[in-house]
Amino acid sequence: MKTINLGNEKISRLLLTFSIPCIISMLINSIYNIVDQIFIGQGVGTIGNAATNVIFPLVIICNSIAGLIGNGCSAEVSLKLGEGKKDEAKKSIGSAVVLLFISSIIIMILGELFLPILVNLFGCSSNVFKSAIDYGRIILIGAPFMIIYSGISSIIRADGSPKYSMFCLLAGAIINLILDPIFILVFNMGVKGGALATIIGQLVSFIIAILYLKRIKSVKMTLKDYKLDKSVIKTLSLGLSSFITQMTILVLFVVMNNLMTQYGASSKFGSDIPLSVYGVISKINSIYVSCILGISIGSQPIIGYNYGAGNYKRVKETLRKVLSISLIIGIIFNLIIVFFSKEVVSIFITSSDSNYKLFMEFAVDFCHIFLVICFLNAFEMCTSIVVQSLGNVKKATLVSFTRQIILFTPLALIFSNIYGLYGALYAGPLADGICFFVVLFIFTSEYIKLGKLENKTDESELNLDTVKSNIKPACDVIITISREYGSGGRYVGKLLAESLNLKLYDKELINLATKESGLSKDYISKTEQKLTNSMQHNPYYNNDDKIFIAEAKVIKKIAKEPCVIIGRCADYILKDYKNKISIFLYTSDDNKVKRAIKYYNLESS
Repeated sequence: MKTINLGNEKISRLLLTFSIPCIISMLINSIYNIVDQIFIGQGVGTIGNAATNVIFPLVIICNSIAGLIGNGCSAEVSLKLGEGKKDEAKKSIGSAVVLLFISSIIIMILGELFLPILVNLFGCSSNVFKSAIDYGRIILIGAPFMIIYSGISSIIRADGSPKYSMFCLLAGAIINLILDPIFILVFNMGVKGGALATIIGQLVSFIIAILYLKRIKSVKMTLKDYKLDKSVIKTLSLGLSSFITQMTILVLFVVMNNLMTQYGASSKFGSDIPLSVYGVISKINSIYVSCILGISIGSQPIIGYNYGAGNYKRVKETLRKVLSISLIIGIIFNLIIVFFSKEVVSIFITSSDSNYKLFMEFAVDFCHIFLVICFLNAFEMCTSIVVQSLGNVKKATLVSFTRQIILFTPLALIFSNIYGLYGALYAGPLADGICFFVVLFIFTSEYIKLGKLENKTDESELNLDTVKSNIKPACDVIITISREYGSGGRYVGKLLAESLNLKLYDKELINLATKESGLSKDYISKTEQKLTNSMQHNPYYNNDDKIFIAEAKVIKKIAKEPCVIIGRCADYILKDYKNKISIFLYTSDDNKVKRAIKYYNLESS
């Protein structure tokens, strides 16, 4: 597999690499439910749509568990890899996978036991109850598959394989898309057919996700690494924002379902139509949410790695680009939902349905009122995820709570009591507007903090350079170091340079030789890597004389001042220099092997 350099690659390219597969993955997750909703709407009608909406909170619970563990592990792994702590990253992955299995089984068992109670709690009407139970029983069987593959997908993205993560979800979605019309329309299985198609697709995604665990590339995992460790506490803390975000959406669903059922009963629409409409609109909105969360979650490895590595400038650049792209997508979606709401909603119901006119009337009103300024939600969702990536769990949690819990829920309850069914719709844009300004303050404070950290780092480097430039070398000498591979020549050279206040030249010689020869940096680097240790004493580079000539010129130029030079035949090139000291380092084979394993991440054979 190709390794992606999170610390040096262009931010725009990294965002494309990580976010596009992540967006597709999130969309596929939404498509599971949207496809069911479309075919159930076409084959069963309003009652079927309402039933899938009543069960959707169970899907949200599954996604919240997957996000708590998976996104938390993704953030933790990215931070630890950025800090160079691979052992801790390994523990995080092992603990997260085990916890995904345990939690998914518990959710399935509890869901099956308490499903009738949950269905009523989720706002089910009497007409929809049987269909909701039929659909929910089957969906819960697939809950472990859904939780585990969703959680592992986040880990796969953190491991630098976003395309594999996308393929994992895409394969299951295609299976679901093929089986839905067969089970619902051909075999006339109704809501049960839609649920069965869904869990078969989830099983396929689950298998593909599990297979990846043997190919994790950022760390070397073994079977004994998959056990619960205390590191899981940190993982859960970092995933808490994702969990709370999903749970606030759950609260939104439960509140809205109950308001639709309660106040719809006293309107011309009845209970079932508003319940069904909210289910359809929420699925449409999930496409928009998937895009924003996909961009934000896709940026997590980039933000986490560079923040852990102290590269705050790249973190700020990533935040700016993620926010800009998210707002553009939000505006486009907002325009579509306002001006083409009728065309979009009509996909979910047939014109022959007895409730068609009332359904379309309320659905269009819902779009024009509830979602009128929904583009502002992009800022809230984006901020919640990126602040989580910076390890600031408290602020990320506050962002997640702001719209759904602190603002929307009380406003919807108050307005519904005053204005009836439409009162809940009016609460939407009011909550969106207030939330935007709250989140703007939180995002700005985090961005300013990053700026201060960046300035502090720059000042430290500047002060260090100033101090070094004002201190004269301790001796007037040129030190050349040749060494066997794995003998620590680079480390010894660094110690000498620091102790004697001399300039150190190692990989910097490649850049200087590039300018001198006109050859590419990659070509010189790769050619040097092919040289054996014996060639360090050879006066000629048999493979490419041009590189030797260029490096010889560079070495003679830098040798006009005291310095330490690593390798590149400097001992031969400077053989006539009187103030030159040549050092050759070697050690036992056992020590070289141990050093190569510890510092160069090579595996013992």
